Amino acid sequence: MLIIRTKYLPPSRNYSAINLFGVFFVHPDVQVNKRLINHESIHTAQMRELLYLPFYIIYLVEWLIRLFLKGNAYFNISFEREAYKNESNYDYLEQRKHYSWTKYLRMKNGAKRPKPRKRFRRKLNKKY
Repeated sequence: MLIIRTKYLPPSRNYSAINLFGVFFVHPDVQVNKRLINHESIHTAQMRELLYLPFYIIYLVEWLIRLFLKGNAYFNISFEREAYKNESNYDYLEQRKHYSWTKYLRMKNGAKRPKPRKRFRRKLNKKY
């Protein structure tokens, strides 16, 4: 995975990294660790199985729909739910079945925001 440090992507300081077409963009002050790389690698696998462009279309449509549902729209997107749930399982990509993200489409009582990484805990708590 190609990792590029830039102050321009992601455009918001609320996010530490963004994965665009399998290229990982990170803010210069963010520490890239194994967990973060695994999270973004899960997104790369999701993109590949959907041939990239449909991934972004589904992601955007699902985010728009979830804006009107209970809970945080970003954390309730099925792609994000799969990635956050399995980011600490470093063998996940080897055992992952194609289209595993579809299991996360259905929500029960709205997904809760995952526990923030230690580095960003104070920053996230101020906003939410």
